[in-house]
Amino acid sequence: MARFFGLIGYPLSHSFSKRYFAEKFQREHIAHHSYELYPLSAITELPQLLKENPLIEGLNVTIPYKEQVLSYLDELSPVVQETGACNCISIRDGKLTGYNTDVIGFEQTLSGKLMPHHKKALVLGTGGAAKAVHYVLNQKSISFIQMGRQKRGDIIDYESLTPELMAEHTLIINTTPLGMYPNVDEAPAIPYGCLGEDHYLYDLVYNPAKTLFLKRGEEKGAVIENGADMLVIQAEASWDIWNS
Repeated sequence: MARFFGLIGYPLSHSFSKRYFAEKFQREHIAHHSYELYPLSAITELPQLLKENPLIEGLNVTIPYKEQVLSYLDELSPVVQETGACNCISIRDGKLTGYNTDVIGFEQTLSGKLMPHHKKALVLGTGGAAKAVHYVLNQKSISFIQMGRQKRGDIIDYESLTPELMAEHTLIINTTPLGMYPNVDEAPAIPYGCLGEDHYLYDLVYNPAKTLFLKRGEEKGAVIENGADMLVIQAEASWDIWNS
């Protein structure tokens, strides 16, 4: 029996997921399965998409809908309830249940290079992906500052980053799309001159494999990690959910 899955977001021109699942289905001899891209110019188009494709069993959710999609879900996993962000939907008997597999992918890949001195973090960006990062940092008792383009509430702007803050916050996580292909000469506006060997720079961007953010960190001796392995882990976690 044919089975259908896909990805919603906008735009979807450089999607990892479609290629990943196509290769997975071929490699593991999983017949009659398809994974399609569904670019939605607004989240309000989701009900129409599901009406036109009633056999879809699962969807991944990417920028900019990880938060906006919540009001369209019938049930939320505990992690989605806590983070306020969803990147995986299971559809059964017309009921949409939301999950967050970003949390699983980020936690597993972050841990590999985390050292005892990485006690404080800067989280660059305030979107849906940042919510998964906040959740994992809280689980690991790593305090963090949220960074945005403008100061508001608990969020500080990049101009507020002093050498003291940079020295204290040795884990820096980029959740923004800055530096993603094709805009490879962009990078978050942190003072890179303040970086050193104690720093760990993690970029959720996976294309290119080494963003300008990571290159600049590596030049200063920092440990670096991109989002490629996180994507694989979250994709497999989504697959497990759709088949559980």
